[in-house]
Amino acid sequence: MTDTPSAPHPRTRLDDNFASPIRFSLMASLSDGVELDFAALREILQCGDSPLSKAISHLQAAEYIVARKGSLGSRPRTWVHSTSAGRAAFAGHLQALREIVALGGGPAL
Repeated sequence: MTDTPSAPHPRTRLDDNFASPIRFSLMASLSDGVELDFAALREILQCGDSPLSKAISHLQAAEYIVARKGSLGSRPRTWVHSTSAGRAAFAGHLQALREIVALGGGPAL
């Protein structure tokens, strides 16, 4: 055995902000700077208002997304888009997942 330090396991680069399946799916939905409204996200993610609202609040606090409020006609609306920091963090998270799979000899993602 050598005393050469090995590189840290890729799991150490996983971002806990994406640990929730809804937050993970939300970021995946907002790739490439897409902006979606709350109702569209709720339909895409197939979740209720409360879990989606909590996911948005969490990712907004991490500065990974921006939610803006406005109205369409007389109806209030919330639109959400990812920030460059959020897209970079999500890309890093995905890369760490790919490296974990590769270490295990599983299929490439």
